[in-house]
Amino acid sequence: MTSPVWWRRRAAAAAVWRAFRGERGGLVGLGVLLLAVSLAVAAPLVTAEAELDVTTAPGSPLEPPSWEFPLGTDVDGRSVLLLTLWGARVSLLVGFAATVLSVVIGTLVGLAAGHFRGWVASVLLRFTDFFLVLPSLVLAIALSTVLPQGIATIVLAVGVTSWPATARLVRAQTLTVESRPFVERARALGGGHAHVVGRHVLPAVLPLVLANTTLVVGNSIIAESTLAFLGLGDPSAVSWGSMLQTALSSGSVSAGAWWYLVPPGLAIVVVVLSFTLVGRALETVLNPGLRGRS
Repeated sequence: MTSPVWWRRRAAAAAVWRAFRGERGGLVGLGVLLLAVSLAVAAPLVTAEAELDVTTAPGSPLEPPSWEFPLGTDVDGRSVLLLTLWGARVSLLVGFAATVLSVVIGTLVGLAAGHFRGWVASVLLRFTDFFLVLPSLVLAIALSTVLPQGIATIVLAVGVTSWPATARLVRAQTLTVESRPFVERARALGGGHAHVVGRHVLPAVLPLVLANTTLVVGNSIIAESTLAFLGLGDPSAVSWGSMLQTALSSGSVSAGAWWYLVPPGLAIVVVVLSFTLVGRALETVLNPGLRGRS
């Protein structure tokens, strides 16, 4: 028999979805993201990975858009449309993986800093402030420089430098939740730290963490593209940032090959904007105060 808790959570999720459907911008962003993820996942099914090899490129260097190559070719004669589809796989993978790492670190630090008092909270807050003061991009560049080049290094560099904002958000929400009567009642009845955090604080914090996560993904994709553009990405993988870096270093800008620059740049803008729209819509739905002012 299904527990009442499960039914309540299902009803709450249905209510959130109904409210989210009223946010047109969020629906548009969600549709674009589903399309982008579907194209990235289906890339190996509709295209051949062998066409990414420069030695078997089917076209001539920097061909303008045509029926054979709808988005033209790059400096090696490869289809820009093919590169954009396969670049989405790396950019989205790094964006999602780095976001998971960032959100997990930020949530754990924020929960601990908000729940515990004394020296534990002081140490965690000073640790968070240290990362907030340091420019995240500069720190990510430093990590990418000293560590071996690869996708894992980019994920690590972006993930460990972008968690302080999440930690601050989670700490503030934790302090708000723990001041409510039901948490004080749980403590009075003998609830320990694990019970209070796991059964009361974390479920109340997760909705805002989810809304913040969509915004972090967009920032992670921009960070990955920036590192790849600076030549610090995986040299064996095609991403949107590496496409821009190759286009710039190969003289495509001076050659007027706009078709080599526009697709990856536009893809980054559209995907990041879609994540922002979804994040703002979720924030409006999950935060009653914002919903009342909208």
